[in-house]
Amino acid sequence: MREARIELLQAMPIFGGIREEALRFLLDLARMVAVSRNDYFFRENEHAESMFVLETGKVAVLKSWQGQDFLLRHLNRGDCFGEMALMDLFPRSASVLAVEDCTAIELSTASLYKLYEWDVGQFALIEMNMGREVCRRLRECDERLFRTQRGMPDAGADWVFRAS
Repeated sequence: MREARIELLQAMPIFGGIREEALRFLLDLARMVAVSRNDYFFRENEHAESMFVLETGKVAVLKSWQGQDFLLRHLNRGDCFGEMALMDLFPRSASVLAVEDCTAIELSTASLYKLYEWDVGQFALIEMNMGREVCRRLRECDERLFRTQRGMPDAGADWVFRAS
């Protein structure tokens, strides 16, 4: 199982270029979590100190507005969420709901700090990779916002819609 987790992490942009021994180090510090269908990994505005790598299952990322939840996107095996918490130290910006039974690898700010103490270069590479991933998502949001402002019909119908 551990080898499968290392392969999962190696396939992710956030862990691109990270040595196997550093991934083993992180996995030794990580917590494996199971979340049942229709339960939350976390809710919007909660205190945040970790990110998750989805090992099995499917989740919905939800944003609340005027008492209703709106679906931002679905995430599947190999996707990560909550990484902004490791960068900006703000509360959760959205909720993450398990659409199916899920298992995930939870990486905390404390475990990343231990990686920093153990190998600052590998820590820096993960931080740069997280920054790149957040920038990629920001570019996508900028494009969708622009398309919405211009009234383009495909401005995100596949991305933002009301959760049922």
